[in-house]
Amino acid sequence: MANLVTQFLKLSVLLCLIPALASCAMVGLAGPAAVSGGAAGVDYTFTNNVYKTISHPVAAVDAALIKALKKMSIKETKHNAKEDKVSVKAATDKLTIYIDLVKVTPTVTNIEVNAKKGVFLKDKAMATEIIMQTEKSLDGDL
Repeated sequence: MANLVTQFLKLSVLLCLIPALASCAMVGLAGPAAVSGGAAGVDYTFTNNVYKTISHPVAAVDAALIKALKKMSIKETKHNAKEDKVSVKAATDKLTIYIDLVKVTPTVTNIEVNAKKGVFLKDKAMATEIIMQTEKSLDGDL
């Protein structure tokens, strides 16, 4: 009987450790489900960057993004525009934000936001909000 109890305890400990050891993979699956209710259509890359495809030209999305960042009191620190891609670096007191706008077609743009807290942590909620505010600006709601 004691052997059975020992085996049960070992199995229980192992089952408790599996989610902890695989937390990166588990968080990657749970994160989108937790945030998706407020941001329909926003997806996440494997590295937890937030992205969305928007049916507007790159120049229009760029202008709306700058307007949204100003509304949110996020300081733009670098802006690099090329023919098919715009890269923006922005910052708050606690975040460094990298935003890429990539031309998919003349009227479709992919926007990807990476809001970093230090080296390892990311703020997906802030990244999602930047995309949502950019869309509002495109729709004339800002």
